Amino acid sequence: MVTVKYFASLSETLGQQQQQINLSQHITVLELWQQLHSLPNDNILVAINLEQADWDSTVYPNDEVAFFPPVTGG
Repeated sequence: MVTVKYFASLSETLGQQQQQINLSQHITVLELWQQLHSLPNDNILVAINLEQADWDSTVYPNDEVAFFPPVTGG
């Protein structure tokens, strides 16, 4: 099982903050995103187990994957 979390405007766009996905083997973050959504992944950041990751990073069963828009501030 993988926990997938969405933050900020991304959770509003998708209409959900979290979901659980059954995962029997490892896949990349990009493959996970494509499995879940038809939206482009432009300007979306990702973290695995609270550490920033790349789209080609590997997701394993029991991981927590978070997707969020870039953070801006002043």
